[in-house]
Amino acid sequence: MPASGAVTRSTLRQQIADALRDEVLAGRLQPGEEFTVKQIAEQYGVSATPVREALVDLSAQGLLDSDQHRGFRVHQFSVDDYRDMVEARMLVVDGIFRRHGRVSARTTEPDVSRGVALVSIRRRGEAAVRAARAGDLDVLIGYDIRYWRELGRLVSANACIADFLHRLRVQAWVFSVPYLRSDRDVLGWLWSGHVELVDAITLGDAEAAVAVVRAYNAQSLEWADRLERPAR
Repeated sequence: MPASGAVTRSTLRQQIADALRDEVLAGRLQPGEEFTVKQIAEQYGVSATPVREALVDLSAQGLLDSDQHRGFRVHQFSVDDYRDMVEARMLVVDGIFRRHGRVSARTTEPDVSRGVALVSIRRRGEAAVRAARAGDLDVLIGYDIRYWRELGRLVSANACIADFLHRLRVQAWVFSVPYLRSDRDVLGWLWSGHVELVDAITLGDAEAAVAVVRAYNAQSLEWADRLERPAR
């Protein structure tokens, strides 16, 4: 019984963390917004323990700030923080591709499994592209995060690197969402190169893959510069 209870609590903890992360990504929990363990527990109708654990997990991921006396607050990333995220992911991804000379799955998975994974990633990429071109942020974010999560696991056998890239991806979206939802020109800034990138990886073309990612990051940095222009 204790083991079963532990599994249930662990699952509930993850479900709460996922739900709150989605609330932040959807913009329903705004940067700087404060709340307590008790408020979240009452909102979801659960005990305080899994909620506290979930909030601690999200704090460790850099999405929340904790205050011993005031509870938790949605972390507010700055434009400079966003630039750092973009530059960090570029360095890591560029290093992965350049190190191996060609894009290949650095995993123990057989070629058949790799092919299946690439098909799955491509489908997610196609869905992300459709959402980007339609300006559907809610759909785009979900597919984009899963696309990059699977892609990171495929091209690097290093779980720490894959998890680091995933964390940067989520943080970048958390920063971007409030701005994108109020941007009249949002369609001009939503990246839609998912299929082009996975096709380059499928062909083992590191140069093409790096070019796609560099163009994406250049666009991201240009967008960050644009955010600051009105204040100058």
